[in-house]
Amino acid sequence: MQIAFCLYKYFPFGGLQRDFLRIALACQARGHSIRAYTLEWRGDVPAGFEVVLVPVRALSNPRRYAKFSHWVGQDLAARSADRVVGFNKMPGLDVYFAADPCFEDKARTLRSALYRLSGRYRHFSAYERAVFGAGARTEILLISPLQKPLFQKYYATPDERFHLLPPGIARDRRAPANAAAIRAAFRHEFALAADDLLLLQLGSGFKTKGLDRSLKALATLPAALAKRCRLFAIGDDEAQLFHAQARALGVADRVRILRGRSDIPRFLLGADLLIHPAYNENTGTVLLEAMVAGLPVLTTAVCGYAHFVSDADAGRVVPEPFEQACLNRLLAQVLSDEPARRQWQSRALAFAEQADIYSNAERAAELILKERS
Repeated sequence: MQIAFCLYKYFPFGGLQRDFLRIALACQARGHSIRAYTLEWRGDVPAGFEVVLVPVRALSNPRRYAKFSHWVGQDLAARSADRVVGFNKMPGLDVYFAADPCFEDKARTLRSALYRLSGRYRHFSAYERAVFGAGARTEILLISPLQKPLFQKYYATPDERFHLLPPGIARDRRAPANAAAIRAAFRHEFALAADDLLLLQLGSGFKTKGLDRSLKALATLPAALAKRCRLFAIGDDEAQLFHAQARALGVADRVRILRGRSDIPRFLLGADLLIHPAYNENTGTVLLEAMVAGLPVLTTAVCGYAHFVSDADAGRVVPEPFEQACLNRLLAQVLSDEPARRQWQSRALAFAEQADIYSNAERAAELILKERS
């Protein structure tokens, strides 16, 4: 089969982008041809992939995305594909990988009525309806069960079009046999003393991931604890505002903000806590990546995968509605309680041994390649 994948942007360190790559490689491994349509590709192109950079421009993203869909449709009319798989919502998809939450729900609960008069709203609402509308034929690969009732509330999408996938955690995130040696080398490289505590925050989109909340929590730690703590935030995003916030809070000397990088497993092994106080998060793959590395987690209940942290008893979850004071208090408690962190680490590693959290790409490939009636 010729499989056409559509996504607006590819870069190596985005969660959606890594999902796309794993699924496309899983389809390729089954003997199928891969064509990827995108506006931007950063990073290496896997052997055998045909990457099509769609040559459209516009002054606004909605207009550019509309031109993208039209151009791809014309190209597919000339060079057909057996399946068209989207990682962003758009018309003409056979299969949609639901990496993003329900746009209509956010537009109606987090925005004013005036927003729904804008061209931006009309574009994204129409593109979401093209995927989830009751009369559409797109099969939906769902990664967060929390989103299904929201889509059905607005679109009455039939149950049979939803296919819930297990999480897709890369096995290289699991703690290897020499984890202790990797941790020691990492901490030596970054000049971390034996009693220093490293907080790690991962993910592009620092605002959505709640980096501002992490900085505020760091600034409230008791003095004796604060002097032992450092925060590393890693992601492809603009860091200027967060550097300024760290300076204003008096914690700049304990904060490093790094660009996305390929050696994240070392950071997971070298840190003492993953902090992920996201404002909204469809899933939160990074929570599971931390757990399988044996890293305790402090996150917010809004994350689709936060229940794994609670179920495995591998950290703490800040309940909704979010309160900064609660995050501040839990951070201080977690960092002060080394025996509890060791127990969370042990439980997280046990979870990594038995949980079905690795087969997302394989299951997605099966559903993409399944014969349609």
